[in-house]
Amino acid sequence: MCRAVERADGPSVQHNLACVSRDSAFIEERAALYAAAHSLQPTAVQRELIAETAKLGRVAGMQIGPLQGAFMTVLTTALRPRLAVEVGTFTGYSALCVASALEPGAQLICCDVSEEWTSVARRYWERAGVADRIDLRIGPALDTLRALPNEPRIDLAFIDADKSSYPDYYEAILERLAPGGVILVDNVLRGGTVADPGHDDEATEAMRAFNDHVAADSRVSSVMLPIGDGLTMISRRQ
Repeated sequence: MCRAVERADGPSVQHNLACVSRDSAFIEERAALYAAAHSLQPTAVQRELIAETAKLGRVAGMQIGPLQGAFMTVLTTALRPRLAVEVGTFTGYSALCVASALEPGAQLICCDVSEEWTSVARRYWERAGVADRIDLRIGPALDTLRALPNEPRIDLAFIDADKSSYPDYYEAILERLAPGGVILVDNVLRGGTVADPGHDDEATEAMRAFNDHVAADSRVSSVMLPIGDGLTMISRRQ
């Protein structure tokens, strides 16, 4: 959601529209609002996409929050990837955040199975002027990933799709990841249930196993961040 908050800029205080949503799941609300107010703000097009997606009801929960989107935009700017890959696109907000920071000639390959949700994404990518940077591929993501050539190497990847397939997506991307390349994996905290021994459902156990695998993987370095529903940042070692 978007809320008006006060932002302190030196001696003056300005009213600033900060956007917060699931980004504050593990952070006290006042601190989350403060962080959002002092971070890169969504563009007008991004705000409209957030609003349209919110009208979809409970399924809108598949969209990342604006603070996470800002993090991904800043990270993309810093990494300057030539090839980025996204697994799970939904209505296109995360792709829009990445594509907006790509340099000329760089490409983002988006993998999804839904023509319905990605039709919304296409409209907003066009409006934002980034459609030419995005290659949307409809079909099973694992098939798309395995069909990618070994060159060019992937510089940045974002995994946010069916959780049971996370290990397969991870391995398929890691095989093609450039040294120093980064993989972002969403929903790794599952609302905190992964840290609660009382939760032993299949989905939670699968996420615990994936998290343990990444933490023990000698090929990479990783850090788990309490942003959104938990975001793990993984870098392939040189």
